[in-house]
Amino acid sequence: MFRIRRVYDDVLPINREALRQAKEILKSHFGAVSPAALERIGDELRNPFKHRFRTILYVAEDGRHAVKGFALVMHDPQEHFCYLDFMAAARGMTGRGVGGALYERVRQDAKTLGAGGIFFECLPDDPADCPNEEMLGQNIARLAFYERYGARPIIKNKYHMRMKPTNICMPYLVYDGLDSPVPLTRRLVRRVVRSILERKYGDVATPEYVGKVVNSFRDDPARLRDFRYLKGPVPGRAAKANGALDRIGLVVNDRHAIHHVRERGYVESPVRIESVLAEITPSGLFERIQPRDFPERRITAVHDRGFVEYLKRACTLVPEGSSIYPYVFPTRNTARPPKDLSMRAGYYCIDTFTPLNRNAYVAAKRAVDCALTAAASIVEGRHLAYALVRPPGHHAERKVFGGFCYFNNAAIAAEYLCAYGKVAVLDIDYHHGNGTQDVFYERADVLTISIHGHPNIAYPHFTGFEDETGAGPGDGYNLNLPLPERQDGGQYRRALAMALARVECFNPLFLVVCLGLDTAKGDPTGTWTLGAKDFEANGRMIGEKGYTTLVVQEGGYRTRTLGTNALHFFRGLVEGSGAR
Repeated sequence: MFRIRRVYDDVLPINREALRQAKEILKSHFGAVSPAALERIGDELRNPFKHRFRTILYVAEDGRHAVKGFALVMHDPQEHFCYLDFMAAARGMTGRGVGGALYERVRQDAKTLGAGGIFFECLPDDPADCPNEEMLGQNIARLAFYERYGARPIIKNKYHMRMKPTNICMPYLVYDGLDSPVPLTRRLVRRVVRSILERKYGDVATPEYVGKVVNSFRDDPARLRDFRYLKGPVPGRAAKANGALDRIGLVVNDRHAIHHVRERGYVESPVRIESVLAEITPSGLFERIQPRDFPERRITAVHDRGFVEYLKRACTLVPEGSSIYPYVFPTRNTARPPKDLSMRAGYYCIDTFTPLNRNAYVAAKRAVDCALTAAASIVEGRHLAYALVRPPGHHAERKVFGGFCYFNNAAIAAEYLCAYGKVAVLDIDYHHGNGTQDVFYERADVLTISIHGHPNIAYPHFTGFEDETGAGPGDGYNLNLPLPERQDGGQYRRALAMALARVECFNPLFLVVCLGLDTAKGDPTGTWTLGAKDFEANGRMIGEKGYTTLVVQEGGYRTRTLGTNALHFFRGLVEGSGAR
């Protein structure tokens, strides 16, 4: 068994190892590839906008991350085509479905990226062009394989013209129209041929040779060779509804419903999760991941141990079906905290509407497990992950809870990711992420940004001002973008562009997005008017930056539109990431 995944960089250890193995397979199959070309692959993955082509690497790997095959694709977003540079299976894996799985993934992603077709080279299957009988047999098998997808050599041209008299078995240029009825134009094929020859063979192909080959494509539309190996009608191979770009790892808090506070007006209810799942599950964008258990030390790496112990103990002492609401708020005198647990709630809380009950700790701990499971999945090679959790977390500071939040799920996940590289936390909830700011306020390895309603009008009121920029080593690594009471989608995106520009300057390895859907029109806790298309545009803006991204659910309380807005956000995120 193996899975196909896209490798976005050579920075994460798991991606660096996958690239190393892919290079070994590449060298074993294509010995003429220069060491310089091999070294360029990593740079091209990291810097997709530095080169005309975006380099896309797919690997087929087993459960132990052993690479069984790979495909290296160049995507030209301006001319809307893909060029399959290399595809090969590891030794001993030929005929085991690796090549077929890789090519079908390439085709599906090419369609999702809006490519009109895929071009690639294949060595000739005509004895006159390839006198080597052993090689000829391999070439026939390869071209027969591609014919199953409708891909055939483009005829009546000099693409396989020898560069030198000693050259033999010069390749054909093959075209896969991806089942589209639109013909291949002469203009496009000439531009593609020039790009391939100058980019791939620039050190040996003279300008005269390139010009002669390019001008030899005279048919308009270009003609493909008749089917030679496929018997019967060509099978249609329509793309899946949502393509095959890497699906988002979805981790859902399977214990969230035990934290059901039934008091009137308590909007942080289990139906929030159900509303989101009802919309996103049929989309095909997500792949469910079972939550894992993580040790409590992951929580105490972010939160004060005394606070954690209090929360755990107080929750176990609350009678079943009852809740404790903070009602006494003593000054934080660490020498003399209240002895009564119900009174001490105010010592650890910032408001009067976040209760403690029998299941609050258990549900909050499981939300942390989900966020950490999602974080672990991107360390293990996934590009996008989503922790759909409640209770939320971004109002939980190091020593206090509040705003329906007990533990700061996003901050704990960011702390986990810090072991692998710099992390940026982008909070797009309507309310300021005071907890995340508090946790990282004096650190330079985590950039915290929050776009929120101005503290003069929005909870939590006491933080989120523009002049809060960090302290000590963290000075300059906290950015607050408080916005006015009235805000539409266009105005919001101007603030989001500012936030993403700051993220880009920081150049993190990971981006953690605190997803608040309470910026939506009609949300009972917000005043803004964002709609589904705005959420999709926001997701696309974030995805286009190309960061390995963990999304952690925060607020959003208008259940009629909650799921729709979530789906549109993730649709934009996936499309933006795929177009990177």
